[in-house]
Amino acid sequence: MDGIRVVVNGQPRDCSSASPHTSLLDWLRAEGLTGAKEGCAEGECGACAVLVARPDGPDHSRWTSLNSCLPAALAFDGQEIITAEGLGTVSVPGAAREDLHPVQQEMADRGGSQCGYCTPGFICSMAAEYYRPDRNPAREGAQAHSQQETGTEAVGEEHATVHECGPNGFDLHALSGNLCRCTGYRPIRDAAYALGTPPGTDPLLERQNRPAPAAKHTRTDDGAGFLRPGTLAEALRLLQENPEARLVAGATDLGVEVNLRHSRPPLVLAIDRLEELRTLKFDAGHVEIGAALTLSEAERGLRGRVPLLGQLFPQFASRLIRNAATFGGNLSTGSPIGDSAPVLLALAARVVLASTDGEREVPLSEYYTGYRQSVRKPGELLSAVRIPLPLAENAAFYKIAKRRFDDISSVSAAIALQVTDGTVASARIGLGGVAATPIRATATEEALMGRPWTADTAAAAAAVMAGEGTPIDDMRASALYRSAMLRQALLKFHAEHAPVEVA
Repeated sequence: MDGIRVVVNGQPRDCSSASPHTSLLDWLRAEGLTGAKEGCAEGECGACAVLVARPDGPDHSRWTSLNSCLPAALAFDGQEIITAEGLGTVSVPGAAREDLHPVQQEMADRGGSQCGYCTPGFICSMAAEYYRPDRNPAREGAQAHSQQETGTEAVGEEHATVHECGPNGFDLHALSGNLCRCTGYRPIRDAAYALGTPPGTDPLLERQNRPAPAAKHTRTDDGAGFLRPGTLAEALRLLQENPEARLVAGATDLGVEVNLRHSRPPLVLAIDRLEELRTLKFDAGHVEIGAALTLSEAERGLRGRVPLLGQLFPQFASRLIRNAATFGGNLSTGSPIGDSAPVLLALAARVVLASTDGEREVPLSEYYTGYRQSVRKPGELLSAVRIPLPLAENAAFYKIAKRRFDDISSVSAAIALQVTDGTVASARIGLGGVAATPIRATATEEALMGRPWTADTAAAAAAVMAGEGTPIDDMRASALYRSAMLRQALLKFHAEHAPVEVA
C-alpha cells in the first residue's frame, strides 16, 4: 500500500502499514495517540470517540464525533481527524502542548473527570456539539427553559428529535453514546452547559467554512483487502467480480464482527462516500433516502417531514452511532431487532437493489426471507430506500429496552394509521424482536381496517397483536413479556391518538 495518509491533529501520518482490519482506534494508539480508549469494542461506550471532518453541504464541513473502535483506519485515507490530544493545540494557534481547549477547561473546572478513562471520548463528543454550526443559544436555550417550566418536550426547528438543551443551546443527546462508569454525569452535564460559543478566530471553527476532504480512491497494492471505489458503477462491477466481498458504510456492524467475532473478510468494499448513494430526494410520489447517507445526515435533511422517522432517530443507538450508521447497512444486516426496519415497514417502504444489470424495487415487507437472509442476489447492493407519500396522519414508534437510549431493543413496534371520519382507512404495523425477521402485523392490521377507531376496536386489535410473531425467551426478555408489550403498544397508541370528542 502506497500513499495512504491520514491527517491527524493537523499533521499527515502514513497509514500504509495498517491492515484492512486494523481499526482506526488501534492505529491511532499505535501512533502514540492513546487518549482514545477501548472500552467495549462495539460502539456502545464512546471511550474511543474522535472528531472527523465530514461534509456539511458542498461548501462546508462539520466536525463529527465517531467511535474509532469500529471503522478501519484505511477508511480515513485523506481525511482529517482530531483526537483529544490535539484539541487544545489545533484550536489555538501557537498553543503549547499543555494548553486546554475550552471543552477540556470546563471539564477540569467543574470536576467532570473522575477515573478519567471515559473523559477523552466525552470531550470529543462535547467538542462536536460545541462546534455544531446551528447551535443557537438564544433559540435552544429558550426551548430548554420552556421545557423546564412546562414539562413539555422541546423540539428543534431543524429536526423532530426530542432535545434536552442547556441555556447555551448544548443538546445533551450529543453525549448519548458516552458512558461514565463512575456515574459522574452531573458535573459532565454542568461542563457542557457552561460552554460558550467558539471565538471567530478558532481554527477548528474556521475549518468548517471549507469543504470536507473528498474521499480517496483507496486500494491496497495487491488489489485485495480494502477497496474504496470511486463510482457506483465501479462498486457494482467489483461486487459482481467478487460476490464474497463485504460492503461497508459506517462499519457499525462489521466493526463489531471484526473486534468480537474475529471476522476477517477477504475483501472489503467501502461505499460510504459514494455520492450516488448519498441522496435525499422528495417528489410527488415518495421520499428517497440513499443507502449510504448517515442517519444523522438523514435526520438533518428531513427536518421532521417524516414524523415517524423523527421518533426513530433519537432512539436509534446513540449520536456517535447515528453519525456513521446508514439505513442501507441497518437493513442489509437483516437483524430481527434492528430499529429501522419496523418503522420502514409501517411506512410501506420499498428498497432499491442495484447491480450491473440495473435496478429493481422490492417492498421491504418482501425483502427478508429468513434470519439475516434476504432476496438480495449476489452482485446486488441496497442503494436506496423509498417511502411513499402521502404519509399516514397517526404514527408512533415504541421501543422497549433496558435503557432509554443507546440500547438494543427487546421488542419494538411502529404503527401508522389513517383515520377518516372516525374509521380506520389504512393500517400498517411493523414489529421487531418477535420473529426471525422484522415483520408486519398483518392480522392486527386486518382487525383494524374498516372499523371505528374506538377503545373497543383498539382493545380487540391489541389482543390480536399480542399473538403476532413467534417471540422467544432470551437474555433481553421473555416471550410472554414481548407479547404483553405488543398488546400494550397498541393500547398506548390509541390513548395517544384517540379521536377528540366534542362536548
